[in-house]
Amino acid sequence: MASSPHKNAPHFPTTSSLQPASPRTAGRLRKLHSQPSLISQQRQQQLRNESATQNVSTMPTIHSPRKHTRTRSNSDAVVPSFSKDGRSPQRALTSRRTENPKDELKSLIRRGPRGDLPDALQSLRHWILVDGLEADTDGMSDLRIYVWLILLNSPPLSTDTYLYLIRRGPSPAYAKIRNDTHRTLMTNVLFKRRVRENSIIRLLNAIAWKLHDARSDRMTDSGRITNSATEMGSPELQHAEPVIKHAKGASTVTNDGSEAGASEPGIYVQGMNVLCAPFLYAARTEPQAFIAFHYFITRECPGYIRGAMDGVHKGVALVERCLAIADQKLSTYLLSKGVKAQIYAFASVLTMSACTPPLPEVLQLWDFLFAYGSHLNILCICAQLIMMREDLLADVSPGKHLRSFPPLEARKIIDLTVSMVRKIPTDLFGELVHHAE
Repeated sequence: MASSPHKNAPHFPTTSSLQPASPRTAGRLRKLHSQPSLISQQRQQQLRNESATQNVSTMPTIHSPRKHTRTRSNSDAVVPSFSKDGRSPQRALTSRRTENPKDELKSLIRRGPRGDLPDALQSLRHWILVDGLEADTDGMSDLRIYVWLILLNSPPLSTDTYLYLIRRGPSPAYAKIRNDTHRTLMTNVLFKRRVRENSIIRLLNAIAWKLHDARSDRMTDSGRITNSATEMGSPELQHAEPVIKHAKGASTVTNDGSEAGASEPGIYVQGMNVLCAPFLYAARTEPQAFIAFHYFITRECPGYIRGAMDGVHKGVALVERCLAIADQKLSTYLLSKGVKAQIYAFASVLTMSACTPPLPEVLQLWDFLFAYGSHLNILCICAQLIMMREDLLADVSPGKHLRSFPPLEARKIIDLTVSMVRKIPTDLFGELVHHAE
């Protein structure tokens, strides 16, 4: 309950409650009355300052070292010297001493950058690389989802838009989604404790509708469908049947989300349930997870969600080529034993390494991937293999070590990946950047 405006005000006794003043009290009153009041002191100080200002024209400029008692205006204070970055040494020292890095990051998120946007983004990326985002032992951070939204350049989303997609009911891929959601990180206690299966179903079903409408809009633009689509989706397809067949040459969408046209983005492929899990875990709300996940799969890795998942297969092939450059001996040994990347790297490529626990390490690794590019996940997989190098080379059957990767160590993987980037030739690195498009 809000307190009264006068609740904290000083209590003054009434006249009737006052007792006759004692001689000691009277002496104190006379002593107080003999002293100048605070207002008169301020007035005298102001007159002295004005007198000093009038004599400035006849005297050389000398900055007074005296301290000012005023709390608002301080226009005649001594002007300090400034450093190259435009801040005074005292202010720079104070900011370094009092500013908490977490508070500075909060200020960047809430108020935006103080200078140029590219410089602010570069500082944010460097911050993630060097210091990392502050999080608890469960990997939870109250800033992480906002940092991800910034790095993914995701626009704000109205909650009503997300609710609209949910109210449309089962999407054409609903049956396939329901078959996969119960297996999403099923052994991860942290994830199961925070994220319910219903949240995964709602998000993936909304994503399926969103991708479904986007493809319908493309067909509308090409003249295959005559109706116009709004930002809420295509009116003609809002109440469509689960199986929709388009004109000749167009792809066919079925209940499980598969499609005949491999060049067209799908509305759901197996593995998207694991890929969306870190977003739901890190986000504060489902709409936040929805918009971040949607922008991630449509901007960063659209090739991963096509019907044939051609981007994933390209990524798997790049794992072998990059490993051959980073560690030729290990690469040759694995190939001589018939251990190919198609066997051990497919799941890690498809899920951006989210299939390997623990989840807090996955979140830290994703901070790095969103900051510097999700294509670096290919090198992160190579880094994990190099970390297992001794065990793999010492075993005549190295494939058994790669049935499941050891627990992620995000900091070591990031350090190895950064050092590995320098070894990759320019043309191969270009393929790395564009393989998921």
